[in-house]
Formats: sequence, C-alpha cells, structure tokens
Amino acid sequence: MNVVLRTTLAPDALAQTIERVVRETDRTVPIVRLRDMDTVFAESIRRPRLLAHLLGAFAGLALLLAALGTYGVLTYMVAERRREIGIRMSLGADRSHVLAQIMKQGLLLSGIGVVAGLAGAVGLNRLIASLLFGVQPTDAATLFAVTATIVTVAAVACGLPAWRASQLDPNVVLRDD
Repeated sequence: MNVVLRTTLAPDALAQTIERVVRETDRTVPIVRLRDMDTVFAESIRRPRLLAHLLGAFAGLALLLAALGTYGVLTYMVAERRREIGIRMSLGADRSHVLAQIMKQGLLLSGIGVVAGLAGAVGLNRLIASLLFGVQPTDAATLFAVTATIVTVAAVACGLPAWRASQLDPNVVLRDD
C-alpha cells in the first residue's frame, strides 16, 4: 500500500506524525520508506534515462566513426587517383571542378548509406519505439534532422580530402610518378 500526502513540509518533519497515525490505525502495517515525490519520480525514470544516455553516447560514437570512415575512404580514393587528378589538371581542369568531383563521389557514398540507414530505421521501428519517449520512430522531423546531421558531417569529412585533391600541383604529381 502506498500513501501519498501533499504538504509543504519535508518528509523528515512529518515522519514521526505519520508513523504515529499509522500505528494508531493498525499496528501490523509496516512503514518501509518515506520519500518525497521528486525522489519517487527520479527512481521511476532512472532506467529509461540511463538507456537514453547510452543510446545518445553510442549514436555520437557511430557518427564519429562514420565521419572518420568517410574521411578515410575518400582520402584513400584521392591517393589512388592522384595521377589521374594530376593529368586532368594539366589538361585544364579547374580546381573547383576537381573539388566538386571528389565531393560528389564522397556524398554519393554517404547518400547510399543514409538511404540504407533510413530503410533500416523504418524497418526496425518496433524495436526503436521501445527506446523513444514522446517521439514516434517514424517522426518526419526527427528523421529529417538526423539525415541533415549525417549529411553535414559527411560533407565536412569529404571536404578536406577534396580540398587536398584540388590543391595538387600537376607538375609535382606527374614528375613523382
């Protein structure tokens, strides 16, 4: 049995009075814990809050790994195509064209990943629904915000390798190879 009492006094100040009234009513009723509602509320949401923090931490880690992976793959692609980029630039390709081409390739790969991720999220929405509070798993605003965040991180991760590719000196590249 739980008894809820609304008062402006602290539970410690009322503890003896509450125990005395309960004992007068029935001596066999145990009085286990006297707690304020803030404590009861905090205990009731402890596990969901822990799950939300863990989910947020893993999501941040996944975003970091995705950014590092995108950066690594694009850096490798630029390194492998260095000679080709040098030839294109020596034949008159603008630095902006090279930058746009490398960015396009990186964002295309990221776009494929985003589409696969959205399909997975929609497909697994029952599992996701048990971890969300106040948001539906197919909430359009949330899906848009997550997609925009991932695309922004991918664009930043693609930016440095693309900029490096656009700064290549064709004379140095062709002389080295």
